[in-house]
Amino acid sequence: MIRFLVKGLVRDRSRSVLPVIVVSLGVMLTIFLHAYITGFMGDTIEINARFSYGHVKVMTRAYALEMDQVPNDLAMTEAGEMLATLRDMYPEVEWSERIRFGGLIDVPDEHGETRAQGPAMGLGLDLLSPAPVEAERLNLAGSLVRGSLPGKPGEALISESFSQRLGVGPGDSFTFIGSSMFGGMVMHNFTVAGTLAFGVEAMDRGMVIAGIEDVRIALDMDDAAGEIVGFFPEGFYNERNAVRMSDSFNAVYKDDPDEFAPVMKSLSRQGTMGPYVELTRVWSWYITLVFIIAMSLVLWNAGLLGGLRRYGEIGIRLAMGEEKGHVYRTMIWESVFIGIVGSVIGTAFGLVIAYIIQVHGIDISGMMEGATLMMPDTIRTRITPMDYWIGFIPGLFSTVAGTMLAGIGIFKRDTARLFKELET
Repeated sequence: MIRFLVKGLVRDRSRSVLPVIVVSLGVMLTIFLHAYITGFMGDTIEINARFSYGHVKVMTRAYALEMDQVPNDLAMTEAGEMLATLRDMYPEVEWSERIRFGGLIDVPDEHGETRAQGPAMGLGLDLLSPAPVEAERLNLAGSLVRGSLPGKPGEALISESFSQRLGVGPGDSFTFIGSSMFGGMVMHNFTVAGTLAFGVEAMDRGMVIAGIEDVRIALDMDDAAGEIVGFFPEGFYNERNAVRMSDSFNAVYKDDPDEFAPVMKSLSRQGTMGPYVELTRVWSWYITLVFIIAMSLVLWNAGLLGGLRRYGEIGIRLAMGEEKGHVYRTMIWESVFIGIVGSVIGTAFGLVIAYIIQVHGIDISGMMEGATLMMPDTIRTRITPMDYWIGFIPGLFSTVAGTMLAGIGIFKRDTARLFKELET
Protein backbone atom coordinates (compact mmCIF):
# COMPACT_ATOMS: atom_id res chain seq x y z
CA MET A 1 0.00 0.00 0.00
CA ILE A 2 2.82 2.39 0.85
CA ARG A 3 4.42 1.92 -2.58
CA PHE A 4 1.02 2.52 -4.21
CA LEU A 5 0.53 5.78 -2.26
CA VAL A 6 4.00 7.02 -3.14
CA LYS A 7 3.41 6.34 -6.84
CA GLY A 8 0.10 8.18 -6.61
CA LEU A 9 1.75 11.26 -5.10
CA VAL A 10 4.54 11.23 -7.68
CA ARG A 11 2.21 10.87 -10.64
CA ASP A 12 -0.47 13.29 -9.39
CA ARG A 13 1.58 16.44 -8.85
CA SER A 14 -1.45 18.48 -7.89
CA ARG A 15 -1.52 16.49 -4.65
CA SER A 16 2.20 16.64 -3.93
CA VAL A 17 4.13 19.53 -5.52
CA LEU A 18 2.32 22.46 -3.91
CA PRO A 19 2.09 20.87 -0.42
CA VAL A 20 5.79 19.94 -0.54
CA ILE A 21 6.72 23.49 -1.59
CA VAL A 22 4.64 24.98 1.24
CA VAL A 23 6.16 22.64 3.82
CA SER A 24 9.68 23.22 2.50
CA LEU A 25 9.33 27.00 2.73
CA GLY A 26 7.96 26.80 6.26
CA VAL A 27 10.74 24.48 7.43
CA MET A 28 13.42 26.57 5.68
CA LEU A 29 12.22 29.73 7.46
CA THR A 30 12.14 27.89 10.80
CA ILE A 31 15.72 26.62 10.41
CA PHE A 32 17.06 29.96 9.24
CA LEU A 33 15.34 31.97 11.99
CA HIS A 34 16.60 29.64 14.71
CA ALA A 35 20.17 29.87 13.39
CA TYR A 36 19.84 33.65 13.09
CA ILE A 37 18.52 34.08 16.63
CA THR A 38 21.25 31.82 18.03
CA GLY A 39 23.94 33.81 16.23
CA PHE A 40 22.47 37.23 16.96
CA MET A 41 21.84 36.59 20.66
CA GLY A 42 25.33 35.13 21.03
CA ASP A 43 27.12 38.08 19.43
CA THR A 44 27.12 40.20 22.58
CA ILE A 45 28.39 37.26 24.63
CA GLU A 46 31.21 36.65 22.15
CA ILE A 47 32.25 40.30 22.06
CA ASN A 48 32.47 40.46 25.85
CA ALA A 49 34.32 37.15 25.84
CA ARG A 50 36.89 38.33 23.32
CA PHE A 51 37.60 41.63 24.94
CA SER A 52 37.09 41.04 28.67
CA TYR A 53 36.18 37.62 29.99
CA GLY A 54 37.31 34.91 27.60
CA HIS A 55 35.29 31.71 27.40
CA VAL A 56 37.27 30.70 30.48
CA LYS A 57 39.81 32.72 32.47
CA VAL A 58 42.64 31.64 34.78
CA MET A 59 43.95 33.96 37.51
CA THR A 60 45.01 33.79 41.13
CA ARG A 61 42.37 33.36 43.81
CA ALA A 62 43.23 36.74 45.32
CA TYR A 63 43.00 38.44 41.90
CA ALA A 64 39.64 36.75 41.19
CA LEU A 65 38.11 38.21 44.36
CA GLU A 66 38.91 41.76 43.24
CA MET A 67 39.11 41.32 39.47
CA ASP A 68 36.90 44.36 38.78
CA GLN A 69 39.58 46.55 40.40
CA VAL A 70 42.37 45.01 38.26
CA PRO A 71 44.75 44.33 41.21
CA ASN A 72 48.04 43.66 39.42
CA ASP A 73 49.78 43.32 42.80
CA LEU A 74 47.82 40.04 43.04
CA ALA A 75 48.72 38.93 39.50
CA MET A 76 50.01 35.52 38.55
CA THR A 77 53.77 34.98 38.58
CA GLU A 78 55.52 32.38 36.41
CA ALA A 79 52.75 32.91 33.90
CA GLY A 80 54.74 31.24 31.13
CA GLU A 81 54.82 27.99 33.05
CA MET A 82 51.08 28.17 33.76
CA LEU A 83 50.41 28.92 30.09
CA ALA A 84 52.37 25.81 29.07
CA THR A 85 50.46 23.74 31.66
CA LEU A 86 47.10 24.91 30.35
CA ARG A 87 48.08 24.13 26.78
CA ASP A 88 49.06 20.62 27.86
CA MET A 89 45.88 20.06 29.87
CA TYR A 90 43.49 21.57 27.32
CA PRO A 91 45.22 21.58 23.91
CA GLU A 92 41.94 22.19 22.09
CA VAL A 93 41.58 25.63 23.72
CA GLU A 94 43.39 28.77 22.51
CA TRP A 95 45.16 30.38 25.49
CA SER A 96 46.53 33.94 25.70
CA GLU A 97 48.15 36.00 28.46
CA ARG A 98 46.78 39.45 29.22
CA ILE A 99 47.54 42.32 31.59
CA ARG A 100 45.02 45.02 32.48
CA PHE A 101 46.31 48.25 33.93
CA GLY A 102 45.39 51.86 34.58
CA GLY A 103 47.27 55.08 35.02
CA LEU A 104 47.94 58.55 33.69
CA ILE A 105 48.96 59.43 30.12
CA ASP A 106 51.32 62.40 29.87
CA VAL A 107 52.00 64.07 26.51
CA PRO A 108 55.11 66.28 26.32
CA ASP A 109 55.60 69.38 24.21
CA GLU A 110 58.69 70.20 22.12
CA HIS A 111 60.56 71.15 25.28
CA GLY A 112 59.74 67.96 27.12
CA GLU A 113 57.26 69.69 29.43
CA THR A 114 53.75 68.39 30.03
CA ARG A 115 51.38 69.58 27.30
CA ALA A 116 48.34 67.38 28.07
CA GLN A 117 47.36 64.65 30.50
CA GLY A 118 44.50 62.23 30.89
CA PRO A 119 43.57 59.08 32.83
CA ALA A 120 43.64 55.86 30.83
CA MET A 121 42.87 52.21 31.14
CA GLY A 122 45.12 49.82 29.29
CA LEU A 123 45.37 46.30 28.01
CA GLY A 124 48.53 44.33 27.33
CA LEU A 125 48.21 41.75 24.54
CA ASP A 126 50.47 39.55 22.46
CA LEU A 127 50.65 41.80 19.40
CA LEU A 128 54.13 41.08 18.05
CA SER A 129 54.09 37.31 17.60
CA PRO A 130 54.32 35.91 14.04
CA ALA A 131 50.63 34.96 14.22
CA PRO A 132 48.87 37.85 16.02
CA VAL A 133 45.83 35.87 17.16
CA GLU A 134 44.79 38.45 19.72
CA ALA A 135 44.76 41.28 17.17
CA GLU A 136 42.53 39.21 14.89
CA ARG A 137 40.30 38.14 17.77
CA LEU A 138 39.64 41.77 18.75
CA ASN A 139 39.42 42.97 15.14
CA LEU A 140 42.01 45.66 15.81
CA ALA A 141 42.91 46.03 12.13
CA GLY A 142 39.27 46.65 11.25
CA SER A 143 38.98 49.20 14.07
CA LEU A 144 41.92 51.34 12.97
CA VAL A 145 41.15 54.98 12.22
CA ARG A 146 44.68 56.25 11.68
CA GLY A 147 48.12 54.67 11.56
CA SER A 148 48.78 50.93 11.81
CA LEU A 149 49.07 48.10 14.30
CA PRO A 150 52.23 47.97 16.47
CA GLY A 151 55.08 46.44 14.51
CA LYS A 152 57.92 46.74 17.00
CA PRO A 153 58.46 47.06 20.77
CA GLY A 154 57.53 50.40 22.32
CA GLU A 155 54.53 51.06 20.06
CA ALA A 156 50.94 51.25 21.30
CA LEU A 157 47.41 51.90 20.11
CA ILE A 158 45.22 54.62 21.57
CA SER A 159 41.53 55.41 21.16
CA GLU A 160 40.79 58.04 18.50
CA SER A 161 38.78 60.46 20.64
CA PHE A 162 41.36 60.19 23.42
CA SER A 163 44.15 60.97 20.97
CA GLN A 164 42.31 64.02 19.67
CA ARG A 165 41.76 65.28 23.20
CA LEU A 166 45.45 64.85 23.99
CA GLY A 167 46.52 66.18 20.61
CA VAL A 168 48.62 63.17 19.57
CA GLY A 169 48.66 60.97 16.49
CA PRO A 170 50.66 58.19 14.86
CA GLY A 171 54.36 58.75 15.39
CA ASP A 172 53.95 60.91 18.51
CA SER A 173 55.16 59.74 21.90
CA PHE A 174 53.54 59.75 25.33
CA THR A 175 54.50 58.67 28.84
CA PHE A 176 52.52 56.23 30.90
CA ILE A 177 52.58 56.96 34.65
CA GLY A 178 51.27 54.31 37.00
CA SER A 179 52.16 51.83 39.71
CA SER A 180 54.20 48.69 39.37
CA MET A 181 53.25 45.19 40.43
CA PHE A 182 55.02 45.87 43.73
CA GLY A 183 53.33 49.20 44.41
CA GLY A 184 56.09 51.54 43.26
CA MET A 185 55.62 54.42 40.84
CA VAL A 186 56.61 53.73 37.23
CA MET A 187 56.97 55.81 34.05
CA HIS A 188 57.34 54.31 30.58
CA ASN A 189 57.46 55.89 27.13
CA PHE A 190 55.37 54.64 24.22
CA THR A 191 55.03 55.70 20.59
CA VAL A 192 51.57 55.94 19.04
CA ALA A 193 51.34 53.40 16.21
CA GLY A 194 47.68 53.99 15.43
CA THR A 195 44.29 55.06 16.76
CA LEU A 196 41.15 52.96 17.20
CA ALA A 197 37.42 53.59 17.30
CA PHE A 198 35.79 51.33 19.90
CA GLY A 199 32.21 52.62 19.72
CA VAL A 200 31.91 52.51 23.51
CA GLU A 201 32.09 55.84 25.33
CA ALA A 202 33.89 54.50 28.39
CA MET A 203 36.64 53.03 26.20
CA ASP A 204 36.86 55.86 23.70
CA ARG A 205 37.31 58.25 26.60
CA GLY A 206 40.72 56.76 27.39
CA MET A 207 42.05 53.39 26.18
CA VAL A 208 45.56 52.18 25.43
CA ILE A 209 46.50 48.80 23.95
CA ALA A 210 50.15 47.75 23.94
CA GLY A 211 52.28 44.65 23.54
CA ILE A 212 52.29 42.51 26.64
CA GLU A 213 56.09 42.47 26.88
CA ASP A 214 56.18 46.28 26.88
CA VAL A 215 53.56 46.32 29.61
CA ARG A 216 55.56 43.82 31.65
CA ILE A 217 58.61 46.07 31.43
CA ALA A 218 56.56 49.14 32.29
CA LEU A 219 54.87 47.57 35.32
CA ASP A 220 57.83 45.49 36.50
CA MET A 221 55.86 42.28 35.86
CA ASP A 222 58.55 39.97 34.51
CA ASP A 223 56.96 36.63 33.48
CA ALA A 224 53.71 37.70 35.15
CA ALA A 225 50.17 38.14 33.88
CA GLY A 226 46.95 39.32 35.42
CA GLU A 227 44.95 36.68 33.60
CA ILE A 228 45.17 33.91 31.04
CA VAL A 229 42.07 33.71 28.86
CA GLY A 230 40.95 30.68 26.90
CA PHE A 231 38.74 30.43 23.82
CA PHE A 232 37.05 27.37 22.37
CA PRO A 233 38.20 26.48 18.83
CA GLU A 234 34.68 26.61 17.37
CA GLY A 235 34.60 30.32 18.20
CA PHE A 236 31.42 30.19 20.28
CA TYR A 237 30.90 30.10 24.02
CA ASN A 238 29.69 26.72 25.27
CA GLU A 239 28.36 27.01 28.80
CA ARG A 240 28.44 23.28 29.53
CA ASN A 241 32.01 22.80 28.34
CA ALA A 242 33.24 25.95 30.09
CA VAL A 243 31.74 24.97 33.45
CA ARG A 244 32.99 21.39 33.14
CA MET A 245 36.50 22.58 32.29
CA SER A 246 36.67 25.11 35.12
CA ASP A 247 35.39 22.58 37.66
CA SER A 248 37.95 19.98 36.58
CA PHE A 249 40.80 22.50 36.71
CA ASN A 250 39.81 23.87 40.12
CA ALA A 251 39.58 20.35 41.52
CA VAL A 252 43.33 19.97 40.93
CA TYR A 253 44.12 22.95 43.19
CA LYS A 254 41.27 22.71 45.70
CA ASP A 255 43.57 21.49 48.50
CA ASP A 256 46.16 24.23 47.93
CA PRO A 257 45.71 26.86 50.71
CA ASP A 258 47.80 29.50 48.91
CA GLU A 259 45.75 32.60 48.00
CA PHE A 260 47.89 32.90 44.87
CA ALA A 261 46.95 29.43 43.66
CA PRO A 262 45.34 29.49 40.21
CA VAL A 263 41.59 29.39 39.75
CA MET A 264 39.60 29.07 36.53
CA LYS A 265 36.28 30.79 35.99
CA SER A 266 33.87 30.32 33.10
CA LEU A 267 32.43 33.40 31.42
CA SER A 268 29.09 32.93 33.18
CA ARG A 269 30.83 33.11 36.57
CA GLN A 270 32.46 36.47 35.95
CA GLY A 271 30.90 39.85 36.64
CA THR A 272 27.30 40.16 35.46
CA MET A 273 27.67 37.74 32.55
CA GLY A 274 25.92 34.86 34.35
CA PRO A 275 22.43 36.45 34.28
CA TYR A 276 23.00 37.64 30.73
CA VAL A 277 24.00 34.17 29.50
CA GLU A 278 20.88 32.71 31.12
CA LEU A 279 18.71 35.51 29.74
CA THR A 280 20.09 34.92 26.25
CA ARG A 281 19.38 31.20 26.46
CA VAL A 282 15.81 31.68 27.73
CA TRP A 283 14.85 34.39 25.27
CA SER A 284 16.35 32.46 22.39
CA TRP A 285 14.05 29.57 23.29
CA TYR A 286 11.02 31.88 23.67
CA ILE A 287 11.49 33.59 20.31
CA THR A 288 12.14 30.31 18.53
CA LEU A 289 9.12 28.66 20.19
CA VAL A 290 6.81 31.51 19.15
CA PHE A 291 7.95 31.23 15.54
CA ILE A 292 7.64 27.44 15.56
CA ILE A 293 4.08 27.72 16.87
CA ALA A 294 3.21 30.33 14.24
CA MET A 295 4.72 28.23 11.43
CA SER A 296 3.03 25.12 12.81
CA LEU A 297 -0.34 26.86 12.60
CA VAL A 298 0.36 27.83 8.99
CA LEU A 299 1.31 24.30 7.98
CA TRP A 300 -1.50 22.82 10.07
CA ASN A 301 -3.93 25.05 8.19
CA ALA A 302 -2.35 24.00 4.87
CA GLY A 303 -2.88 20.34 5.76
CA LEU A 304 -6.43 21.09 6.82
CA LEU A 305 -7.29 22.87 3.58
CA GLY A 306 -5.62 20.14 1.54
CA GLY A 307 -7.84 17.55 3.16
CA LEU A 308 -11.03 19.58 2.72
CA ARG A 309 -10.35 20.14 -0.97
CA ARG A 310 -10.27 16.38 -1.52
CA TYR A 311 -13.78 15.75 -0.21
CA GLY A 312 -15.00 15.10 -3.76
CA GLU A 313 -12.32 12.45 -4.27
CA ILE A 314 -13.11 11.00 -0.85
CA GLY A 315 -16.81 10.84 -1.71
CA ILE A 316 -16.12 8.87 -4.88
CA ARG A 317 -13.89 6.44 -3.00
CA LEU A 318 -16.54 5.91 -0.35
CA ALA A 319 -19.23 5.46 -3.00
CA MET A 320 -17.11 2.74 -4.60
CA GLY A 321 -17.18 0.83 -1.32
CA GLU A 322 -13.84 1.78 0.23
CA GLU A 323 -13.92 1.72 4.02
CA LYS A 324 -13.85 5.04 5.85
CA GLY A 325 -10.98 3.89 8.08
CA HIS A 326 -8.89 2.90 5.05
CA VAL A 327 -9.46 6.29 3.38
CA TYR A 328 -8.53 8.07 6.60
CA ARG A 329 -5.32 6.06 7.05
CA THR A 330 -4.21 6.62 3.42
CA MET A 331 -4.68 10.38 3.82
CA ILE A 332 -2.52 10.34 6.95
CA TRP A 333 0.19 8.28 5.24
CA GLU A 334 0.20 10.68 2.29
CA SER A 335 0.63 13.65 4.63
CA VAL A 336 3.48 11.81 6.39
CA PHE A 337 5.32 11.37 3.06
CA ILE A 338 4.71 15.02 2.12
CA GLY A 339 5.85 16.19 5.55
CA ILE A 340 9.04 14.11 5.45
CA VAL A 341 9.99 15.16 1.92
CA GLY A 342 9.17 18.83 2.58
CA SER A 343 11.03 18.83 5.90
CA VAL A 344 14.14 17.26 4.38
CA ILE A 345 14.19 19.72 1.48
CA GLY A 346 13.43 22.70 3.73
CA THR A 347 16.08 21.67 6.25
CA ALA A 348 18.68 21.32 3.49
CA PHE A 349 17.94 24.76 2.03
CA GLY A 350 17.70 26.35 5.47
CA LEU A 351 21.09 24.96 6.51
CA VAL A 352 22.71 26.07 3.25
CA ILE A 353 21.44 29.65 3.64
CA ALA A 354 22.39 29.74 7.33
CA TYR A 355 25.86 28.38 6.55
CA ILE A 356 26.48 31.02 3.89
CA ILE A 357 25.55 33.81 6.31
CA GLN A 358 27.51 32.15 9.12
CA VAL A 359 30.66 32.15 6.97
CA HIS A 360 30.29 35.41 5.07
CA GLY A 361 27.88 37.33 7.29
CA ILE A 362 25.83 40.43 6.48
CA ASP A 363 27.89 43.61 6.65
CA ILE A 364 26.18 46.35 8.71
CA SER A 365 29.30 48.45 9.31
CA GLY A 366 27.62 51.42 7.67
CA MET A 367 25.05 51.39 10.48
CA MET A 368 27.57 51.07 13.32
CA GLU A 369 30.01 53.96 12.66
CA GLY A 370 33.02 53.14 14.78
CA ALA A 371 31.49 50.33 16.82
CA THR A 372 33.62 47.66 15.14
CA LEU A 373 35.40 46.43 18.25
CA MET A 374 32.75 46.06 20.93
CA MET A 375 29.74 45.97 18.62
CA PRO A 376 29.63 43.49 15.73
CA ASP A 377 29.80 45.02 12.27
CA THR A 378 28.65 41.76 10.68
CA ILE A 379 25.48 39.80 11.43
CA ARG A 380 26.11 36.05 11.40
CA THR A 381 23.97 33.01 11.95
CA ARG A 382 25.09 30.05 14.04
CA ILE A 383 24.23 26.47 13.11
CA THR A 384 23.70 24.17 16.09
CA PRO A 385 22.71 20.47 16.27
CA MET A 386 19.12 21.53 16.94
CA ASP A 387 18.87 23.04 13.47
CA TYR A 388 19.11 19.56 11.94
CA TRP A 389 15.80 18.41 13.44
CA ILE A 390 13.80 21.38 14.70
CA GLY A 391 12.18 21.92 11.29
CA PHE A 392 10.43 18.55 11.48
CA ILE A 393 8.19 19.88 14.27
CA PRO A 394 6.17 22.20 12.02
CA GLY A 395 7.02 20.38 8.80
CA LEU A 396 5.93 16.87 9.70
CA PHE A 397 3.80 16.92 12.83
CA SER A 398 1.77 20.02 11.97
CA THR A 399 1.05 18.82 8.43
CA VAL A 400 -0.09 15.42 9.69
CA ALA A 401 -2.17 17.03 12.47
CA GLY A 402 -3.97 19.23 9.94
CA THR A 403 -4.75 16.24 7.73
CA MET A 404 -5.97 14.21 10.69
CA LEU A 405 -8.32 16.99 11.72
CA ALA A 406 -9.65 17.41 8.19
CA GLY A 407 -10.07 13.65 7.84
CA ILE A 408 -12.38 13.42 10.83
CA GLY A 409 -15.13 14.62 8.53
CA ILE A 410 -14.87 11.32 6.63
CA PHE A 411 -16.54 9.46 9.47
CA LYS A 412 -19.41 11.97 9.51
CA ARG A 413 -20.38 11.41 5.87
CA ASP A 414 -23.77 9.72 5.39
CA THR A 415 -24.99 8.03 2.17
CA ALA A 416 -27.72 10.54 1.37
CA ARG A 417 -25.41 13.54 1.63
CA LEU A 418 -22.68 11.69 -0.27
CA PHE A 419 -24.87 11.11 -3.38
CA LYS A 420 -26.14 14.69 -3.20
CA GLU A 421 -22.55 15.95 -3.32
CA LEU A 422 -21.71 13.66 -6.24
CA GLU A 423 -24.72 14.89 -8.23
CA THR A 424 -23.46 18.45 -7.99
